[in-house]
Amino acid sequence: MSQETGAPAAPAEEQPPREDEEKQEDQAGAPERQRQEAWAARKALIQHGPSYVMSLDRTTSATQVGRDQFGVSGGTVHGNVNNYFGVPADDTEHFAGVVPAERTAQLADVFRGCPSFDEALGRLRTDRVVVLSGGRDSGRRSAALMLLHRVAGGTVRHLVQPGSLSALLARLDDAAGYLLLDFVAPRSNPLRESHLLGLRDRLERSGGHLVITVEPSAALDDVPFIRWEPPPAEEMLQAHVTSRVGEAAWPELRGLAAVKEFIARHHSPAAIEKFARRLVAVHCGEAGEEDLTVFTEQAVEAQVTRWLTDDQRELRDKAFLLSLAVFDKAPYAVAAELADVLYAGLQHTADPRQSPVIPVFGSSREDRLGLAHARGYVGTEVTQWGIVGQFIAEFREERTAKALLEAAWNIHPSARPALVKWIKLLADDGRPLVRTRAASAAALLAEADFSSTMAHLVEPWADAPHPGSWLTAANALTLAHLLGVETVLPVLREWCTGEAERRRWTAIRAYGLLGPVVPEETLDVLLNAVPPDPVDEEDEPTEAGRQFADALELLLLAVRERVLGALADRLDRERTVRTYACLAFLQACKQTEEPGDRPLVLHWYADAVTAGDTSTARHLTTFWKALLADRVWGDEALEVLRSWVRRADGMPKTEAALAALLQRITAEPPNDLRVGHLLRTLRDSRVAPSPTAARLLDHLSGR
Repeated sequence: MSQETGAPAAPAEEQPPREDEEKQEDQAGAPERQRQEAWAARKALIQHGPSYVMSLDRTTSATQVGRDQFGVSGGTVHGNVNNYFGVPADDTEHFAGVVPAERTAQLADVFRGCPSFDEALGRLRTDRVVVLSGGRDSGRRSAALMLLHRVAGGTVRHLVQPGSLSALLARLDDAAGYLLLDFVAPRSNPLRESHLLGLRDRLERSGGHLVITVEPSAALDDVPFIRWEPPPAEEMLQAHVTSRVGEAAWPELRGLAAVKEFIARHHSPAAIEKFARRLVAVHCGEAGEEDLTVFTEQAVEAQVTRWLTDDQRELRDKAFLLSLAVFDKAPYAVAAELADVLYAGLQHTADPRQSPVIPVFGSSREDRLGLAHARGYVGTEVTQWGIVGQFIAEFREERTAKALLEAAWNIHPSARPALVKWIKLLADDGRPLVRTRAASAAALLAEADFSSTMAHLVEPWADAPHPGSWLTAANALTLAHLLGVETVLPVLREWCTGEAERRRWTAIRAYGLLGPVVPEETLDVLLNAVPPDPVDEEDEPTEAGRQFADALELLLLAVRERVLGALADRLDRERTVRTYACLAFLQACKQTEEPGDRPLVLHWYADAVTAGDTSTARHLTTFWKALLADRVWGDEALEVLRSWVRRADGMPKTEAALAALLQRITAEPPNDLRVGHLLRTLRDSRVAPSPTAARLLDHLSGR
């Protein structure tokens, strides 16, 4: 459990409810929350969780106030007030400096062209001015400089950021090339083609050329622009390496495993240049190959640090990065929708007085993915209505998601309040995908800082009055263990034997999910933590009874033979275990892989018979006999058999498996009479007679 010191008291509306209030909330909220079956919840976790979960079985105002302003009273302003309306006063210096010729020559030796560069080059030659739109880490600055080098070849001057493009006219003299980097074009004052026409006339008279670089989010209105897409990583890496060691060394260096892995992923041109230097050092014997692997990991962390600390990157873009980290390999629309919710929370932390402004029709999908070094593709999503097509977004570098969440949580803890509130909102969402990703996000944060994540997320979920929150806590702990967080199992053991019923439920469900990973410990802990009263006075299973049976059901279906044998041996020796085991087996008999498929337990029995596994077949038969003889579950077991017979109509394989099972079950009374009555009822039904029931009855009568 968390070892952190207590936080300041929450406001009244955020204080945890008292025990009597929680009981009222339990009763009031019960009709609104449908209890999800354990097997269905497990399938949702696997379908919507991260890939590693498969181991269980993916315009501002132009007014500026300067100097002292002490307040306004009686219509009188005390202190100096300077009001600037329209464009701010022009800079006294027009140029930031001349690009050194040595730097241009060095860049020309390693620069490689690409289709977008060739397109921009042609337009610069004809129009004399080009707007290059690209991500901050895409190499757009180098591309702009090379465009001017190829066309102008003479002096290239950096221009200071102007208030508007019209202010540039007075700054253009007789230089061969001009470079205006990171021009800001807000939506309140977009860049228009009319601005470029005046610049083009001025450049034609002076013989100069101008390249302007902008963010993909810049408002360009009707301005033609080139979207910058850098060359492939392999081409850039080869250029940097061969310029230092020659072409002959490249094939051997290209064959190194670390190099293959590096070029298969997405990297910024700056990271490629640094990796090239490390690769040259390996070639010269100054470093080992292991340094290349370390560099790749450090490059991801460095990229994430630049994203989160870049003052020029909008807070909304950073919120999208964090949202995509949670919804990596999930529908883009979900990540973008919930990113704006996170942005509102982060904005409140940054400045509670300023309401977040969300442009409804802002940057394009491609631009946002480009800024995040992500790609999109048409894929599928599993829903309760079946598989549907979706536009999926994922980071090109798979380690980015984890690095982003860890950095935001540990390096920038000021983001924690907004992140915690946001993840809790995700856990209450109506979509299984979103709820599952809330748990996976908590697992990643637990790997980064276990105690804080337990205090902020997992323990509040486990202590909440709703079973849905307990399930989220169980999923989070399950995923955290799969990530290698060693402190998870001690927490589960403590909760399993503790007095807090909600945490006990959470731990039992988590153990049920972890059964395939730690089967021996799971079964041992669960059987030593059996609740005493599985049913109430009306022979209905208590909530504690269902929770425990759910965990055993998951173990039966996921681990199978080892759990089946252990429980079958206890049916006649331990009465309480027998009751729970029968309920778990009954619930398991209702499950199918997909709607309309053969029941999982019946399929299990058929496989055992086919493989000659007499032990498994005997244990399954023993469970069925115990079910039919059980005072509490016997009638419901007959209903399950009835559904199996109905399902077997038109399915010969299912009918054959059912015939073999029924022959074993009805070998002795009174099961022969009860099953015989069931089959005759189905055979003689006036509404929908079952042909399978008739054949099964004949089969049993003729033995």
